[in-house]
Amino acid sequence: ALSIPIDIHFNKLWGLHNTGQDYPLVEGGIGYGTSDADIDAPEAWEIHTDASSITIAVIDTGVNYGHPDLAANMWINQAELIGDPNSDDDENGYKDDIYGYDFLNEDGDPNDDNLHGTHCAGTIGAVGNNGIGISGVCWSVKIMALKFLDASGSGYTNDAIECINYAVDNGAKILSNSWGGGGYSQSLKNTIEVAGIKGALFIAAAGNDGVNNDWEHHYPSGYDCDNIISVLSTNSDDDKSSWSNYGANSVDIGAPGEDIFSTFPTYRTPAFIDLESLYGRTFSTSYETIGGTSMAAPHVAGA
Repeated sequence: ALSIPIDIHFNKLWGLHNTGQDYPLVEGGIGYGTSDADIDAPEAWEIHTDASSITIAVIDTGVNYGHPDLAANMWINQAELIGDPNSDDDENGYKDDIYGYDFLNEDGDPNDDNLHGTHCAGTIGAVGNNGIGISGVCWSVKIMALKFLDASGSGYTNDAIECINYAVDNGAKILSNSWGGGGYSQSLKNTIEVAGIKGALFIAAAGNDGVNNDWEHHYPSGYDCDNIISVLSTNSDDDKSSWSNYGANSVDIGAPGEDIFSTFPTYRTPAFIDLESLYGRTFSTSYETIGGTSMAAPHVAGA
């Protein structure tokens, strides 16, 4: 039995339900896939669609929390929502952290001025079966927006550590981390280990360099922590994406990461000019197709 949502772009989500459809309409896209090369989402939805009791932290460039396909599934800090502006109403050490926090700019507005975090959030938890846009792996869930990456996608390890601590301290049990690079950091590894002791899973993208992570270490996905799930990218034929990192010992699982259609910010910032040169094409709508192990990790976080 299959439970198919009524979201109008559901047929483009080959990663959730692959019928061999000609899904992503992007130049140079991979075209038709292999039927059932997917995560069997409709089969799972026959059993369960509601994860509204679960908080998933998206640690990234922020999340466009006002997006019509995300807003109803955002984590909301009620004390701050109804509290006084510029005050720490719930006494958790942060002011006005209604949807999460921006550790890059040290303020309570983790809005996405890139596109990356919003795209990841949509795969995890775009509102399912609401008749618009797409469906996330979770039809309903609480998405906590934590920003440490800037408009160009760069950030600092110390800010990432703060994101992890905030997530765990404020009830997130799943942390979705579609970022990597930089050298070994003992403090970051320790922080991930403590998150695990407190019951949190750390889902991490394996990286997009086409290398064996057993030999060429990729962090944070490559830390030897029990609670890390390192995710490589597969394509619509169930093959490893050519550019995806891999590793028999360092990578745990594969998930759809190529030609993934998901939510994009509903506004444009000057930073998008750089991103268009980076991706080699123009972005114009609030749903777009991109790829990477960054897109694979949210499938696992949602599952």
